[in-house]
Amino acid sequence: MTEHAAVVRGAAVAKGRVDALLAAVPARDRETRPEALARAERQRRRWATQVVVIDELAQRTCAERGLRPPAEVSPDRVLAVAETDVADLGSIVAAALAHSPAARLLLAELEGEQEVAEAAVRDYYDRNRDRFLTTEALRRGVDPFGGAASEDFLSYGQAREGVARELRRAAGRRAFFGWLDQAKAGVVYAVGHEHPGDPAHPDHEHRH
Repeated sequence: MTEHAAVVRGAAVAKGRVDALLAAVPARDRETRPEALARAERQRRRWATQVVVIDELAQRTCAERGLRPPAEVSPDRVLAVAETDVADLGSIVAAALAHSPAARLLLAELEGEQEVAEAAVRDYYDRNRDRFLTTEALRRGVDPFGGAASEDFLSYGQAREGVARELRRAAGRRAFFGWLDQAKAGVVYAVGHEHPGDPAHPDHEHRH
């Protein structure tokens, strides 16, 4: 039996970090059958390993970029993950961002590096006019697809900053996923700590 959960760029990630996360996060599955409970716990350990590995990778990348993350928070921070974030990001990445100051700092850095073309902002505004009804129009129940007047919509100038911010945020998340795919390529997992969806182990599953 090894004392590490994974090896990242030749350095071991201690099992203790995974154990601390597991102790802080209650099981989502309330299985009663012994075999089902054992399977759920094995998968929970693999899930927690992924969260810890993302934190480790983010810490290393921040150091390489000269970024200094704030002090590490307690593992139970993952309990604050919003359901919308889980839907958008997947449970592992959403939990890692909630748990890891380094991952959040790296995401913010990547988001700040994104350049959104004016044409893309304008195109988004033109194609999603229903999202830009004024407060008064919403109060009156105006149908944006029929019968709405031009004054029922926020002007492009009023909406532009929010649209650009949303597009930059989406681009930053894509960049984060791209970084993560590359960063995880060299990670070696100990037995019992593989990705929950890895078909090489019998318990594998993809669940979001």
